[in-house]
Amino acid sequence: MKFDPQKYHRRSIRVPDYDYSQPGAYFITIVTRGRECLFGEIKDGEMHLNDSGRIVWDVWNSLPTRYPQIKLGAAVVMPNHFHGNVIINENPVGVIPVGAIHESPLRERRRMTIPIVVGYVKMNTAKRINEILGSQGIPVWQRNYYEHIIRDDEEHNRIHLYIEANIENWVMDDENPVKAT
Repeated sequence: MKFDPQKYHRRSIRVPDYDYSQPGAYFITIVTRGRECLFGEIKDGEMHLNDSGRIVWDVWNSLPTRYPQIKLGAAVVMPNHFHGNVIINENPVGVIPVGAIHESPLRERRRMTIPIVVGYVKMNTAKRINEILGSQGIPVWQRNYYEHIIRDDEEHNRIHLYIEANIENWVMDDENPVKAT
């Protein structure tokens, strides 16, 4: 069987030639594989995290320690997905900017902050969740993720309110597998 790039090519949702390590704010959504509700449930208008959901929350909150150039904004763990804002600050002392490294475009792309942060979250949460569930090697997350470059304060405020309202809007959320029709 020969690989057919026309048949198996996945369209990138990334902005072509955009440097995802440059200072700015980014909205990220990561969805579980098959939209399976792995992280807890919403009861009486509150998200009740289970052990898997607490792992996602803990890994998310540990990110600024690992990546000192980022700050975390609003975030929420939902039953089958996660939303969060990442703010990339100017590079602190000791961090080499991506543009200063002369490597192949693929290797340089892999050094970009947002894909690295999302990859770290997905890899470490999946590993820890699979350990507690006894399901090593089983994918927890969908292959890709959604990211949006936040361009101004108005957009940042709108996304912040969206994240805050996510729990109360769960009943009608497209990610809710039992959404009311």
